[in-house]
Amino acid sequence: MTTVIGVIGGSGVYDIEGLDGAEWQQIDSSWGAPSDAVLTGHLEGMKMVFLPRHGRGHKLSPSTINYRANIDVLKRTGVTDVISVSACGSFREEMAPGDFVIVDQFIDRTFAREKSFFGTGCVAHVSVAHPTCPRLGKACAIAARATGVTVHEGGTYLTMEGPQFSTLAESRLYREVWGCDVIGMTNMPEAKLAREAELCYASVAMITDYDSWHPDHGEVDVTQIIATLMGNSANAREMVTRLPARLGAERAPCPHGCDRALEFAIMTQPDARDPALVARLDAVAGRMLNG
Repeated sequence: MTTVIGVIGGSGVYDIEGLDGAEWQQIDSSWGAPSDAVLTGHLEGMKMVFLPRHGRGHKLSPSTINYRANIDVLKRTGVTDVISVSACGSFREEMAPGDFVIVDQFIDRTFAREKSFFGTGCVAHVSVAHPTCPRLGKACAIAARATGVTVHEGGTYLTMEGPQFSTLAESRLYREVWGCDVIGMTNMPEAKLAREAELCYASVAMITDYDSWHPDHGEVDVTQIIATLMGNSANAREMVTRLPARLGAERAPCPHGCDRALEFAIMTQPDARDPALVARLDAVAGRMLNG
């Protein structure tokens, strides 16, 4: 199998420079419209697919993103490894603005989003005990450190619905009681859907602020966030350019089983499956449903 890197760019990351044969392509999804066209090309001979999560021009809020269509489109273009890049607030003094955190756990507090490809007519339950791919996360950590960024490996990401930032009481709850490390609005249900699509997924959280808990930080200031985003986005792009060398063109089966997540997950018997839903799942779950 050949490695194909998919990058989902968050706030401040709307394209990837330096791709050979770069071309924006509109890919249809059976789950509706994705955030934007995808930018395809090659980097050091490796195919890369880039999708701006909020669309070019940042036109979509976290709650209006069609996460199912985004993951479906990446799967349809042959992506094997998804790197999610997103702006986040920090609950830890040592995780400072400008730092990157390689997230390995999530707490999902979203409530207004479709969270699964499966449902009535084709039921499946995948494990998300370990929602990110350690192999892919390690590659991102090494690539990010090579840019000079301070990288923290491991961290729990609290996904809030948004679009407003946290109250002070919420910020203290997430930090002091729940033990979260960073907060953002977009990695859920994205990570869950990537697991259902049998894609390796790594989350790179780019710290922009200290949320509202920090006594010297005050409430979140969007102007400060934007200023930090500019530096973070440049480092994120440089990190991405270093990934082909870390991952290699030839791709063995994921040692953590991300690419086999559906193997024992589909519960509905073949003769009871809804043909219309099965047809929508052609890219996401075709390996299991059509095999």
